[in-house]
Amino acid sequence: MGIPETSGIADVRPWPDWLTAAEGALAFLHEQLGWDVWAVTRVEGAAQVVVRASPPDLVPPGTELSWDESFCRRMVEGSGPRVATVTAAVPAYARCTAGLASGVAAYLGVPLATHDGELFGTVCAISFRAQPRTATRGLPTVEFVARMLSTLLVHTDRQALPTG
Repeated sequence: MGIPETSGIADVRPWPDWLTAAEGALAFLHEQLGWDVWAVTRVEGAAQVVVRASPPDLVPPGTELSWDESFCRRMVEGSGPRVATVTAAVPAYARCTAGLASGVAAYLGVPLATHDGELFGTVCAISFRAQPRTATRGLPTVEFVARMLSTLLVHTDRQALPTG
């Protein structure tokens, strides 16, 4: 099985907006790196709001999670690493037991930043079973995707983004 042949530019045209780019990024990460659920989230006060997820039917857009009890908050604050292939082995993540976090066995997350360096949200993945240590090799790809989405965010009308 070789690399599929393509021609023209139809398959590389820009996405029409940031939300569609986020959906494409999540589909890419899910296909390339696996994991059970990928999400782009936005932090709004005490809530972490799912902007988009892949697969999209597992966590609908607008789903609100507690920011205070999230893996992502611990990652952003530095008390937990960006990749935990076994969350139970990371004290900061082992304490996350509420809501969706209750069944999470592995976590990967990277912050999304605004143009002025403020936290917008995260690109994150969860797995309901532990991941091999080799899963950490995907982190640079996720960091690159997060930086691209952050860059595109600078040029996006924030009013067009869904809120919780």
